[in-house]
Amino acid sequence: INMRENKRNSIKEDLSLFDNPKVLTSCALLVALSIICGKLLAFNVGTLLRFSFENLPILIASVAFGPISGVITAVCADLIGCLLVGYEVNPLVTLGAALIGLVGGVAYKLCKRLPELAGIIITVVSAHLIGSVVVKTFGLSEFYEISFGLLLAWRGLNYLIISALEILLLFYLFRKAFVLLNTPVGLTHELHQVCGLTIQHIT
Repeated sequence: INMRENKRNSIKEDLSLFDNPKVLTSCALLVALSIICGKLLAFNVGTLLRFSFENLPILIASVAFGPISGVITAVCADLIGCLLVGYEVNPLVTLGAALIGLVGGVAYKLCKRLPELAGIIITVVSAHLIGSVVVKTFGLSEFYEISFGLLLAWRGLNYLIISALEILLLFYLFRKAFVLLNTPVGLTHELHQVCGLTIQHIT
C-alpha cells in the first residue's frame, strides 16, 4: 500500500510541475535544443553510425523535472523535429525516445541515494540501453529492412560512445551548476543562453 501511495505521490508531484510556467518554458527550450542537436548538428559516420546529442536535453528534462516531463519532451522533440525536416514519423522510434525520458527519470529517482557519478551512469546507460539500443534499433530495422542483429551491433557501439560523452557532460553540469538542475528559474536562464548561442552559431 505504501509503495502505491508513493508512486501516486511521485506522479502527482511530476504533474504539478506543469502548473509552473517556468518549467514549461524550460521543457520547451529543451525540446528546441534536442531538435537542434538531433536534426542540425548530428553527423554520420558511414551508413550505420550517427552521432548526436539529441537525447541529452531529454535526459536533462527527466533528471530536472521527472520522468513525465522527460517523456513529453522526448515525444515533442521527435514529432516536431520530423515535421520540420520532412522525415516520416516512425512510431517505434518515437516510442524509443519516450522510453529514454521515462527510464532516465525513473532510474535517476531510484539512484538518488547512490554517489552522484554512479547515479548518472545508471541513468544514462539504462535509458539508452532500452530506448536507443533496443526499441529504436528495432524500429529502424523494420523501417529500413536492415538486419536487426547487424544494426544492433553498430548502434550498440554508437551509443556506448555517446553514453560515455553524455555521462561526462551531465556530471560536469551537476558539478558546476547543480543549482540549475533543481531550480526552474536557473535552468530556464541557462537554457536561454545555451539555445541562443547554438542558434547564433548555426546562423
